[in-house]
This record gives sequence, C-alpha cells and structure tokens, in this order.
Amino acid sequence: MTALVNNRLDLNIKTHLKSVRSGLATVADDIARGFFVITHSSFALLGLAVVFAVVTLMARPDLRDAGEVRLMAWLQERRAPVVTPATLVTPQVAVLKEPVPVEPAATPKPKALSTQQAAVASWISKKYSVALEPVGALVAEAFEIGYKVKLDPTLILAIMAIESGFNPFAQSPVGAQGLMQVMTQVHHDKYAKVGGKLAAFDPMANLRVGVKVLQECISRAGSIEGGLKYYVGAANLESDGGYAGKVMAEHARLLAVVGGKRPPTSRQYASPAPSRPVPVSLPANASARQESNEKPAEEVALLGQS
Repeated sequence: MTALVNNRLDLNIKTHLKSVRSGLATVADDIARGFFVITHSSFALLGLAVVFAVVTLMARPDLRDAGEVRLMAWLQERRAPVVTPATLVTPQVAVLKEPVPVEPAATPKPKALSTQQAAVASWISKKYSVALEPVGALVAEAFEIGYKVKLDPTLILAIMAIESGFNPFAQSPVGAQGLMQVMTQVHHDKYAKVGGKLAAFDPMANLRVGVKVLQECISRAGSIEGGLKYYVGAANLESDGGYAGKVMAEHARLLAVVGGKRPPTSRQYASPAPSRPVPVSLPANASARQESNEKPAEEVALLGQS
C-alpha cells in the first residue's frame, strides 16, 4: 500500500514538473516572439524615419543647408585647439608675420546672356576651342563695360582674339600679359586698383584694365584704327605689322555674328598678334602734356557699324 502511494506521489510530482517546464517554455517563447516583433517594428519605424528625413531634405534645400551650417559650427566648437609648446618660442627668434595675400579682383556672378551675347560666346567657343561658360562670362562683361565706356564690345572681344586667342595666361616675350596682353609693368597703376600685378592673369581684371588702355589709346589717336596702332605699341612706327587690319577683320566677323550670321570658325582667320616693337603704352606727346586744357577726342560710337 505504501509503495502504491509513493508511486502516485512521484507521478504527481513528475506531472507537476512537466507542466512547470511547459509553462516556462511557453513564457520564454512568448517573450522571444514579443522581443522580435518589437525589434522588427522599431527597425521599420527607424527606416521610415530615415526615408522621411531624406525626402524632406531633398524637398527643402534650405533645411539641408541650415543643418550643414549647424553641423559645421558644432564641429568647429569641439575642435581641439593646436597648442604650441612654449619651448619652441624663444626671445632670440624673430617671429615673421605672414604676408597679407593680395585679393584678386572680384569676379561677378554669371549673368544671363542675351541672344546676341549667347551667339557670340558660342561662335568664339567653337573658333578658339575654349570652354563656353567662362567665355560667356567674358562676353557679358565685355558688353557691359563697352556700353559704359562707349566702346563697341565686339571690338574688345576682337582684340582679345588677336592678342591671346582667349588664353588668360598668355605672356609675350616683352612682358605683355593676359587676355588683352597689357604691359603689366607699364600699367601697374591701373592694376593696383584691381588687385595688383598678379591680377593681370585674372580674366575680368585684365579685361577691365585692357579696356582702359584701349580707351586712352583711341582718345589719343582720335580713331579706332589709330588707337589700335597705339595699343600695339607702333604709334611711332610707319607700320603696325597688319595688327589693326587683323583686329578690324575679326571685329567685322563678330559684328556679323551679332547680326545673326555665322561666319566660318576656321582658325585661318585668327593670326597671332605681331610682336610688339615697344611696350603697350601711350607714346610720349609733349604738346599733349603741356596743354592741360586740350579737349578730349570725340567719343567712339557704340556699335557704330550696327
């Protein structure tokens, strides 16, 4: 009888333990499933948040820019300062000041080109194998300055074409530099107003200084052809080596482009400018310097041939 009771008790204990184990397994399984569901949902929500943030930044560039500015400011604030050991600085060592860099002439933002300007820029780009975008900026600047100083902008561009072939880094053996091959040493006073001598290789600065020199030459000579002879430095010579004729021929082609025509873009029409016998500067004119009340020459008509 006792053995029977003991067997039943063992059976009940085993049954109870089995049910406990089953319950614990069920609870653990439920916990694991719940954790998986929560994790999966969290990743899904995180992905949706990232997608929403990306779409928002793409749709609102101002928010993206503001975020970049704040991030850069935050990084700058937390950047560790560079500490120089005191032992590196001694009273006997003279501390040299860093040279103040010369700021180049301010380059204007790209301007919208008119139909005529776009046609001129495209024609120049094809003929001289230069990039359209910077040439477009030069064309726009030449037209704007030309209108201000009453010079035909296509004449300015023609001089660039003959002088440098629109190469802003061109330099002649006698020191003429940049797009319009202005003598930097002679006209250093003009370059001082646009950034110094190194501004000769800044396309916009060289253009502005070159236009001032051209304007003075034409004013002195009294005509475009005479002014070109002064510009190339051949005012005191019998011949300018055909320079004025080449410039005027290119000027005529550019005027044709402005008028809606498409002259050939073969480089056979573009010959390099003749070597300068003397620097590009205004020749000495004693009578002009002595007579302070001399009247200026008649203004050059803007687009006179149009």
